[in-house]
Amino acid sequence: MRVLIAEDDAVTAELLEATLQEFGYRVTIARDGREAFHAIRSGKYRLVISDWEMPEMSGPELCRRIRQRRWSGYVYVILLTSHSGVESIVEGLDAGADDFLTKPFDPHELRVRLSVGQRILGLESRDLTIFALAKLAESRDPETGAYLERIREYCRLLAEELGRTGTLAEEIDGGYVELLYLTAPLHDIGKVGIPDRVLLKPARLTSQEFAVMKQHTLIGARTLEAVASINPEAQYLRMARDIALTHHERYDGTGYPDGLRGEQIPLCGRITALADVYDALTSRRVYKPAFSHATAVQVLREGRGTQFDPRVVDAFLELQDDFELIRARFENAPSMFDGVRLQTPDACSDAPLVSADLRDPHPLFDGSLGIS
Repeated sequence: MRVLIAEDDAVTAELLEATLQEFGYRVTIARDGREAFHAIRSGKYRLVISDWEMPEMSGPELCRRIRQRRWSGYVYVILLTSHSGVESIVEGLDAGADDFLTKPFDPHELRVRLSVGQRILGLESRDLTIFALAKLAESRDPETGAYLERIREYCRLLAEELGRTGTLAEEIDGGYVELLYLTAPLHDIGKVGIPDRVLLKPARLTSQEFAVMKQHTLIGARTLEAVASINPEAQYLRMARDIALTHHERYDGTGYPDGLRGEQIPLCGRITALADVYDALTSRRVYKPAFSHATAVQVLREGRGTQFDPRVVDAFLELQDDFELIRARFENAPSMFDGVRLQTPDACSDAPLVSADLRDPHPLFDGSLGIS
C-alpha cells in the first residue's frame, strides 16, 4: 500500500521512509504541506503521515484542506508532532486528523497506527458494497429465496467451529470469521457473465455448456482481482477473489478451474464449497426437489476426503442441527429480487429460472439422487 509522508525535515523523512519500506509500504515524500496536497489530489494516496510544523502549509491546515474536498475514497491522516497536551489534540482532531504520533516516533507504534488506518480504510462502505454485488449476481436466479443469507450463516458456523478445535485454530480468528461471513455471498458473482441459455437451462448441461459454466469462477475472480489491485488495503477483496475462484475445487484435485488439491485450495474456498453444496441439496429448483436435511448429511459425509476437506466435513457433522435450524429459519424468506430477472443479451424470454450448480456432467453425486 502507498503511504505519503509530508515532512520538511530530511532526517525524519528518511527515517520514516526506511521504516515504512521495511514494513512493506511504498513511500512517497512531500517536502511541505502544499506539495503533499497536490500529491493527494492525484488519488494515489489514502494513507498520509504529516508533520505538524511545515512551510507553505502546516499539518493541521493540510488536514482541513483534505476534509474540505470530496474524494473518491477516504484519506486517513496521522499527524506527527512534538506538541503535547489537550489543546493540541483538540486542534488536530478539529482540523480533521485521524490519529497522532509523537516525535521521536517508535517504529512499533507507527506500525500499529498504520494498521489501524488500513483497517478503517478497508471498512469504508465494505458491508453494503459486498452484499449489493452479491445480490446483483443473485438477481440472475431469484427463485432461490434467501440463498445468500443462508450461505453466509453456514460459512460463519463452519469457520467458528474450525477455529475452536483442531489444527486450523491458529489460522482462524474472529477477524477471519468476519471476513468470511462478509465475502462468502460473492462466490457466484461471476455468473453475471454466463449466458442465460446455459445458466437457466432446466436440464443437465452438455460438456460444451459445462465448459461455459465453469467460466463463472474465472469471471468472478478476475473482476474482484481488478478491484483489489486498486484497493490493496481491502483485505476482504482478496478473500472474496479466492472464494470466487476456488469454491468448485475438490479436495481430491478433480474440481475446477485449476484442479487444486487439498490445502492448495484456500481454506475460505473449502469452507464455502461445503456450504454451497448443502444449500443446493436442500433447496428446490425447477429441475429438482429440495432434498431432506438427512439426505444432505449423507451426501456430505460420503464426500469426506474426495469432494470436501475432511476437517470441514467433521465440523459440519458437529453442527448439522444448527444447519437445519438455519435452513428452516430462511426456508420461506423472500429474495429482494422476487419477480425481477436480469437477462444477458442472448436470453430467451421463456427460459425458466433455475440454478446450474448441480447439473454439470462431472458427477457430484450418484444417480440415486437424480443429480449429476
